[in-house]
Amino acid sequence: MAQTLEAPQMKANVDRQWQLFIDGEMVAGAGTRDLIDPATGKVLCKAPEADKTQVEKAIKAARKAFDHGPWPRMSALERASMLNKLADAIDANADELAELETLNGGKPLRETQYDIADSAYVFRYYAGLVNKPSGQSIEVPAPSVTTVVREPIGVCGQIVPWNYPLLMAAWKLAPALAAGNTCVLKPSEFTPLTVLRLAEIIKEIGFPEGVVNIVAGAGPAVGQPIAESLLVDKIAFTGSVKTGKLIAQSALTNLKKVTLELGGKSPMVVFDDFDVDVAVDYALFAIYCNAGQVCSAGSRMVVDAKIYDSFIKKMAQRAEQIVVGPGMQDGTEMGPLVSKSQYDRVLEYIARGKKEGARLVTGGEALKVEGHENGYYIKPTIFADVKRDMAIVQEEIFGPVVVVQKFESEEEAIELANDSVYGLAAAVFTNDITRAHRVVKALRAGITWVNAYHNTYTECPWGGYKQSGWGRELGTFGLEAYTEVKQININLDPQPVGWFENRNN
Repeated sequence: MAQTLEAPQMKANVDRQWQLFIDGEMVAGAGTRDLIDPATGKVLCKAPEADKTQVEKAIKAARKAFDHGPWPRMSALERASMLNKLADAIDANADELAELETLNGGKPLRETQYDIADSAYVFRYYAGLVNKPSGQSIEVPAPSVTTVVREPIGVCGQIVPWNYPLLMAAWKLAPALAAGNTCVLKPSEFTPLTVLRLAEIIKEIGFPEGVVNIVAGAGPAVGQPIAESLLVDKIAFTGSVKTGKLIAQSALTNLKKVTLELGGKSPMVVFDDFDVDVAVDYALFAIYCNAGQVCSAGSRMVVDAKIYDSFIKKMAQRAEQIVVGPGMQDGTEMGPLVSKSQYDRVLEYIARGKKEGARLVTGGEALKVEGHENGYYIKPTIFADVKRDMAIVQEEIFGPVVVVQKFESEEEAIELANDSVYGLAAAVFTNDITRAHRVVKALRAGITWVNAYHNTYTECPWGGYKQSGWGRELGTFGLEAYTEVKQININLDPQPVGWFENRNN
C-alpha cells in the first residue's frame, strides 16, 4: 500500500473485524467480501456479508421494534435528542469517517470531509424538523372535530449506493427515524465501511434494539429479500434505473410505499452572453467532481454555437490540468473510479463513443498514476460533435466523461436539454434574467440551477422527473415520505343517527 495511505496521522483502521448490526448487536456476517482499494487495486480489507437468514432476522427485529418497542411511542423531542447525539458522534469521528470513505471509495479526502459534515447536518435538520407543526385541523359541521395527522409508516427497507455511502444513509435514516419508523439498511457491497462504522456509533449511543439494522451484501442476497418482504412497509432505493425497476416490481408483494432516486444525464445549457471562462469552471465542477460518479453530474454540455469552439478549447485545457491521483494524497483533485467493474464500464463507453464517430477532444483512456499503477484511474474526457442518438449522449456513463452539444437557438437548446429519458438535474447559464426564468422553467428536471451547479441543500427536495425516479428526499418532502396520513373524526355529542327508522318502539 502506498506510503501516503500509511501516514501516522491516519485515524481510520480498516484492518479489523467488521460486523453487521442486527437487533441491537454487532454480529459476524455469514460470509465476507474482499474490498478493493480503488487507488491501488489491492485488497483493502474484508467486509461482512449477510445471508438471507440474517436479513430476515434483521427485518423481524425491525418489525418487533416498531410494533412493540419504544421508538415509535417516544415523543418527537425524545427521538430528536437521539438524532442530535448521533450527529454529534459523527462530528466527533469525522476524521476517521472521512478517511474510511476515501480509502473505500477512492474520492479525494477534501470531498469526503464535506460529505461527513453534511451527513451530521442531515440528522440535525430532521431532529429540528420533526417537532414542528405538521397536522391539520379541518373546519367541519358541529359537533364533529376533524384533524389530519401524520404517523410513521412502519418498517422501512433502505438501499444506498456506493458514491456517497454515509451521506445517502443519512438521507434515508434521518427522516425515517425522526418520524418514528424502524429501519433495515443495506449499504453498497463496494463501499460499506462508513455505514458499518455508523452502526457501531448507533449502538454506542444506545438506540433501542431493532430500531436500526445494518445488513451488508450484494443485491440479490440482501436487497431483494428486503424489497420482497411482507414485513417491510416501505422501500427507499438510490441507484440505477435498471435496479430501481426491479425494486419497484419486488415491492408489489404487499404494495409497499416506494421512493426511488435513480439515474441522470443532466444538461448544462450555456448561452453566448455568459462569461465562457466562468462557465467552463462550473462545467469542470459539474462533471469531474467525484470523477463523474454523481447521479446529478452535468454530463451533457449544451453550448451556444457562437461560443462552442471556444468553450471546448478552454474546457479541454482546464481538464488536462486536473490532478488525478489517490484520494488520500495531498493535492489530488480527482480520484479513481470506485471499482474495477465501474472502471471497465466507463472505458467501454469511451470506446463506444469513438466507434460511433464522436470527436474525442481530450482524455479517452486509462491513466497510470506513479506508484499506483493498478488503480482505477481514467483521464478527464471530453467528446464533441456528437449526435443525439449516440449512446454516450443518451445513456448514463457515471464517470469522468462529458459530451458537448451545439445549439443555434433557445428553442433548440431546450429541445436538446430535454431530449433524455432522465430528468434529475439541469442548469442554464445566461446573464439575461428573463431568458433564465423562461428556460429554467422549460427544463424537465427536478433539480435546476441558474448560473450555478451542484449546490444543493438539505432543506430542499431532491428527486427527478421521468425515469430519474419516484418521490422526493430531503426537506419537508423527505420527512413526509416516511409518514402515513390519517384522518381522525371525533363526535363531541353522540346522538342516534336516525338513518334507519327504529321500529322497536
